[in-house]
Amino acid sequence: MRPSDAWFRTTHWSVVLTAGRSDTPGAQAALENLCRIYWRPLYAYARRRGHSPEDAADLTQEFFRRLLERQSLADVHPDKGRFRSFLLAAMNHFLSDAWDKAQAKKRGAACVIAIDVSELETQLAGLAGEARTPEQAYERQWALALLDEVYQRLEREYQEHGKTELFAALRPALAGSREAQPYSELAQGLGLSEGMVRVAVHRLRRRYREVLREVIADSVAHPDEVEDEFRYLLRVLGRG
Repeated sequence: MRPSDAWFRTTHWSVVLTAGRSDTPGAQAALENLCRIYWRPLYAYARRRGHSPEDAADLTQEFFRRLLERQSLADVHPDKGRFRSFLLAAMNHFLSDAWDKAQAKKRGAACVIAIDVSELETQLAGLAGEARTPEQAYERQWALALLDEVYQRLEREYQEHGKTELFAALRPALAGSREAQPYSELAQGLGLSEGMVRVAVHRLRRRYREVLREVIADSVAHPDEVEDEFRYLLRVLGRG
């Protein structure tokens, strides 16, 4: 499903552009959402660049703080390309600056968003034996962050319709095969017929694809780039 031009003009890069205008009521909320989605890719990049977990967390916090403080986002325009590429270039430039331990301590006091690195560190430790470059680590976490954003949006939609339990039961069907999640078992657990479960899974998967393209559309310059970015995301996830 390709977003229409009218829909795209009202949504693409919406978080980015709102966060760049600190005088707007939704600027802080937009920045927090931006940080929530992108801190893991940037943290993973800093770790692969050789920074310790503590310094990588501090650097990620400071990167977002300075990005807002300098109003760098106000100068961002979709014509500059995909937002993931913009962020990576900006982070690379930021990490190229010299930072001593005293500056690192100052960074630790500037908390933009709550960061819990424990789960991410477990992931990164599992990849320690692979020849994964900082850029590949960034892209891997970028892809996972987009999927997480899709899951969260879907969960909110189901919650709004009073179907939280249904979403929790059907969510594994998004990633697994039909054999891994037999409809008969799902139906028994939900007290529904197998046919009703089949329809519910079909609707969830269809909505999943729609929301994924919406999330991707927020970070590219033009509607025509959505499908290319979607295929690129699949290639990144296919690297394992």
